[in-house]
Amino acid sequence: MSTLVAISYPDLATAEQVRAELIQATKEHILSLEDAVVVEHQSDGKIKLHQAMSTAGAGAAGGALWGGLIGLIFLAPLFGMAVGAASGALAGKATDAGVNDRFMKELGAALPPGGAALIALGHSDARDKLIERMRPYGGQIIQTSLGKEEEDQLRAAMATPATA
Repeated sequence: MSTLVAISYPDLATAEQVRAELIQATKEHILSLEDAVVVEHQSDGKIKLHQAMSTAGAGAAGGALWGGLIGLIFLAPLFGMAVGAASGALAGKATDAGVNDRFMKELGAALPPGGAALIALGHSDARDKLIERMRPYGGQIIQTSLGKEEEDQLRAAMATPATA
């Protein structure tokens, strides 16, 4: 079962560093990450979502490939690629997986201007290793789908600086 964790940080750079750590942990098979989005409350009051992967972009690339192949059959590969890319982008945008964008924007609005939050959705069988990796960055737990005992353990770990 996947776990949702939202952690606030004082700035965008720290949230991006923690996301990079999570991505590295995924490569090392410590974590299975479904979504990791950094939400930024910009100083002008706007909320910006920094998605790790664009579903529209992935859909456009896949659509262009398939459209080009189908276009070859009908001797119009460029037209097929154009139509495939457009339809793939629309399909990708419509099938946004992971954490709900509306939830992320509401959470971002609650952050102070200049602040950022990392919202991660995934699961890990090596939670202790993952917590130790995230501990140096600190942060404040905003919301989780963990049980009370696990959430309290995570809050305590994030509040305690790592020892050298």
